[in-house]
Amino acid sequence: MNIGQAADVSGVSAKMIRHYESLGLLPDIRRTDSGYRQYDDGAVHTLRFIRRARDLGFGMEEIRTLLQLWRNRRRASGEVKRIALQHAADLQRRIDEMQAMKRTLEQLAEHCHGDDRPDCPILEDLAEAGPSAHACHPADTRFR
Repeated sequence: MNIGQAADVSGVSAKMIRHYESLGLLPDIRRTDSGYRQYDDGAVHTLRFIRRARDLGFGMEEIRTLLQLWRNRRRASGEVKRIALQHAADLQRRIDEMQAMKRTLEQLAEHCHGDDRPDCPILEDLAEAGPSAHACHPADTRFR
């Protein structure tokens, strides 16, 4: 199938298919005599794997490693589990940071009059924050 068909079947855009190919995530793709890419079922299956991994938030290097493990039938599942748990922990850390940012913004907004007056605690907080800003850090307890 051509790249458009592979994109439709896999759910990955043609632009991203080319990108994944340039990164070496896809096996060698056959080309017609006129240079058009021809994707087989194996390539489409790999594209679906990549799309699912991206949907779960894995980065390109993690996906590269997961693809290598997926293709290696003698792999140890412990390595796959380690990668998944490490990624889950990273996601939790990011969630915690975002929740702290959300709490801080809600508290700042709560203290803002939101009227025609020029004073604004939100802007004041942003102006006070330096390079080591703590306003949105999970340890920030100013408004808890």
